[in-house]
Amino acid sequence: MTEMLFRTDAYARKAQGRVTALTDEGGIILDASLFYPTSGGQPGDSGKLRWGNHEIDIATTQKGDGDKIILIPAEPAGLPPVGQAVTQVLNWDRRFRHMRVHTALHLLSVVIPQPVSGGAITAVKGRLDFDMPDAPGDKAALEADLNRLIACDMAITEEWISEDALDAQPSLVKTMSVQPPRGAGKIRLVRIGVGAETADLQPCGGTHVAKTSEIGKVRLGKIEKKGRQNRRVYLHLE
Repeated sequence: MTEMLFRTDAYARKAQGRVTALTDEGGIILDASLFYPTSGGQPGDSGKLRWGNHEIDIATTQKGDGDKIILIPAEPAGLPPVGQAVTQVLNWDRRFRHMRVHTALHLLSVVIPQPVSGGAITAVKGRLDFDMPDAPGDKAALEADLNRLIACDMAITEEWISEDALDAQPSLVKTMSVQPPRGAGKIRLVRIGVGAETADLQPCGGTHVAKTSEIGKVRLGKIEKKGRQNRRVYLHLE
């Protein structure tokens, strides 16, 4: 099992770890990972590992078997040995952009209240696929509503509920293609807003900014038809 340090503090840029295993493909497994693994449409983190006089670049991060997280080096050579203590250095600018886009997509699902059939995140833009036969009528109005929510400077927090509690509230799950991971007995919820002022509440394992104002202004891009019942909406950071 790899401890998920990004879950404890999404703003941490540097952390210690120890190598517990190396994969046959040259991946590195640590006892605790600062790096978020590719999942839920959010790309895996990149950065560096340092120990002694050595340093290697981490190109991306993936999920392994069970709760293991695998760091993928840019070059599968000069790897730290099993048992080696290392310093993890996150590519923070890229991660923070992922956090901004990811949180903005949560709010996009608020201004377009339709089931979500897919999504993807990059460091400059994101997109959601909505299960709806027709494109939204007024894109400028949607963009204005989205930026208004962002400017409200709402707090983003997490909480946990049981799997049974989630089953009793199926409307919390907006995504049709990606279901919350089960088996641990509890589900992480991400809340935007507080109490009666909550704008969004849904299961999510990704990283997010601490308040909506950190997203900055966004722009809605293309709205594409992707099948009879599917519309793809793009969102760009300004």
